[in-house]
Amino acid sequence: MTGLVYKSTGSWYTVKTQLGETYDCRIKGKFRIKGIKSTNPIAVGDYVDFELETKNNQVSGVIHKIHDRKNYIVRKSVNLSKQTHIIASNIDQVFLMITINNPPTLTSFIDRFLVTAEAYSVKTVLLFNKIDTYNEETLDEVRYLAHVYRQIGYECIGVSAKSGKNVDKVKALMKDKVSMFSGHSGVGKSTLVNAIEPGLNIKTKEISTLHSQGQHTTTFAEMFDLSFGGQIIDTPGIKGFGVVDMEKEEVGDYFPEIFALKQDCKFNNCLHVKEPKCAVKEALDNDEISFSRYRSYLQIIEGDEEHYRTDNWEKE
Repeated sequence: MTGLVYKSTGSWYTVKTQLGETYDCRIKGKFRIKGIKSTNPIAVGDYVDFELETKNNQVSGVIHKIHDRKNYIVRKSVNLSKQTHIIASNIDQVFLMITINNPPTLTSFIDRFLVTAEAYSVKTVLLFNKIDTYNEETLDEVRYLAHVYRQIGYECIGVSAKSGKNVDKVKALMKDKVSMFSGHSGVGKSTLVNAIEPGLNIKTKEISTLHSQGQHTTTFAEMFDLSFGGQIIDTPGIKGFGVVDMEKEEVGDYFPEIFALKQDCKFNNCLHVKEPKCAVKEALDNDEISFSRYRSYLQIIEGDEEHYRTDNWEKE
């Protein structure tokens, strides 16, 4: 049988068939030793083949094959830094929710997310949430950030989950597509999802605040069917977003504005740091590239994983 993974708890997976039947499935042990560096060999959004088995009058499934993924979104595992965690797979688009304050979303977090999405071929739309709560000065900041990202080619939408502003616009983009919502804990993902599809009544996720040495906190996503067509993948809040599996030389390829200028640099292997006749640095000097984006680029190629993080682990 073939089905789509709707939920993962780490050891059990909720899989739905084309006929709409749902089964609790477990994984065959061999998947864990096939060189998969991820903490979760199967992710929400995966298509899998499974066989049914009956034990103690309970029917469940055993997954024996994962279909090829068209894409996936990945991040560093919370504490096991050499491993990755696949948040979800086979995504048509991801909505990254951003708040200027309460909690603040730093541009370095946004840029790391976008770089990872570009690397794994996932379309990203930026949603600036809670705009009904901002004063004019904060709204100017939203306008400036939206201008920066629109120039690069990203769609930016100002929304208010509470007042309903532009909720229909987001809903129209989601029709008949697999969409994922992501962002820091507290940015209002659950509130917006419930405004888009009130019947889901998604509860606010509890985020662990235990980060002692050796503690491993896993974040699990869950997929829901939408009444107007398509699916939504809801994810618990993300604190940091470490970039994985990327060589220094390729990071610039996932910054569209840097990639566009790469061919004009004097050296083919230009890292856009200290090299002479660098088209990227010239564009930066001429205010044609955002300084915050360039700073994010430097942080990533220098492997600076800590200075962009925030401490927003409160409940939404």
